[in-house]
Amino acid sequence: MRTTSRGLLAALALGPLLTGCFVSDEGGSATDGAEGSGGGRLRVALAVPPVQALSPYSNDATVLSKLSVAEGLTALGKEGAAAPALAKSWKQVNATTWAFELRKATFQDGTEVTAESVVNALDQAGKAEPKPRVLSDVTLTAKADDADTVTITTKAADPVLPLRLASPALGILAPKAYAKDGTVSPVGTGTGPFEITKLTGKSKAALDRFDDHWGGKAKAPGVDVTWIADGTARANALRGGDVDIAEWIPTAQAKLLDKDTRHEVPSVRTDSLVLNTGSGIFPDASLRAAAREAVDGGALVDSVFGGYADPAQGLFGPAVPWADDNRVAVSGRAPAATSADVKAKTKGKTLRLATYTNRAELPEAATVLQQQLEKAGFTVKQDVREYTQMEADLLAGKYDALVFSRVTLLDTGDAVAYLASDYTSDGVYNIAGLKDPKADQAIKSAAGEGDTERRQQKIMRAEAEILRTDAVVPLVYEKVVQGIATDVEGVLLDPRERSLVDVDTRVK
Repeated sequence: MRTTSRGLLAALALGPLLTGCFVSDEGGSATDGAEGSGGGRLRVALAVPPVQALSPYSNDATVLSKLSVAEGLTALGKEGAAAPALAKSWKQVNATTWAFELRKATFQDGTEVTAESVVNALDQAGKAEPKPRVLSDVTLTAKADDADTVTITTKAADPVLPLRLASPALGILAPKAYAKDGTVSPVGTGTGPFEITKLTGKSKAALDRFDDHWGGKAKAPGVDVTWIADGTARANALRGGDVDIAEWIPTAQAKLLDKDTRHEVPSVRTDSLVLNTGSGIFPDASLRAAAREAVDGGALVDSVFGGYADPAQGLFGPAVPWADDNRVAVSGRAPAATSADVKAKTKGKTLRLATYTNRAELPEAATVLQQQLEKAGFTVKQDVREYTQMEADLLAGKYDALVFSRVTLLDTGDAVAYLASDYTSDGVYNIAGLKDPKADQAIKSAAGEGDTERRQQKIMRAEAEILRTDAVVPLVYEKVVQGIATDVEGVLLDPRERSLVDVDTRVK
């Protein structure tokens, strides 16, 4: 029985959808059995250089998804539900057990995709340190029933397991990808229509078309990737004809592009001020409340984002259509310290405010927020670097605050995984260091809910519990601008920023 039509999964439309943005709900492609029919190789400029040599267990996993290198058992379908990928069908055996039937597919190293290789890949993800964010709130046990069937069991009921398995972090790689020391290499080991043939540090990668892809041959013969952290430089590369696709065009540069190359995408990206509750000055809830009252995200909309943003009301914005109707009023916050109290409590202490350069608007936003915080009595010092240079320090709690841009439905398409990884006591991406029993319980309650409407309501109750702590202050909801040359077609404009290039992307 196909489960893509099951009640919960079919109804999990967790964001706005654009025609052609996601995989088809059926296997195969319009290019099945055909030679690539495009022009030259695609030239792509990406913003965030690899953190861990494109390991799927880091933020690099998104790159493997954007470039169609690695695939999971499932993919994110057109309606926000799980769609077939390496698994052609599945069924729920009981509350904690699911059986997945594999399609015939080949790894890029020439070996066959088997149940054993899938089990190995999922086992490796479960053992990774730190764990992928998508596994923050669930423990998976995979077993090969036969050559083509994998059974996956969870400790507790996980109503959205097929959707979870669509995460870029759970892409299935060939056995040779996994080294004994725990490192993982996607070079020549994925199953997607494009194969990484060369990775040059943090600057470039070359991908060739993988002709044995189960869904048909890609129209482009290959992809040449350049990482350009500076947003203005990415825009200039597109204007100068040096690249065909440039992601994340800064808002200051967007209006300088020809309108035919500028593509605005509604996004599930929320920019926030994340406060470190575990160390420094912000374990004091009254100081967190003072910081929350001091900052004004609305002031950033025009001055920093040039109108390509909306003021934030919570963690989830208008690109998550059910969020606003279910939003819960926040209550129980600590009283905010007065300006005089802030100065007294922080005397001799500096608020270490971090942000990163990969998104050009963030350093400018940090400067505005610094002024707002200083007006409230804080002494602020900024640390602005490229993201890969500071991720380890962020997770180690070495900053007091972070101006952060987060795709809230990136990991699974389901909001619970984001909340669990970022705001539970044992969350693997808990930059805020939040340890709040009420927030933990609210997120756990949402995770176990199988009814779609009730799950959404519980997610918003969890949002209110998180906001109560003032561990995060939502600022704006971004609108992403992607730059695409006029002679390129088939680029995926994805609100979740998981897709960019696929079998139909080509130079005309």
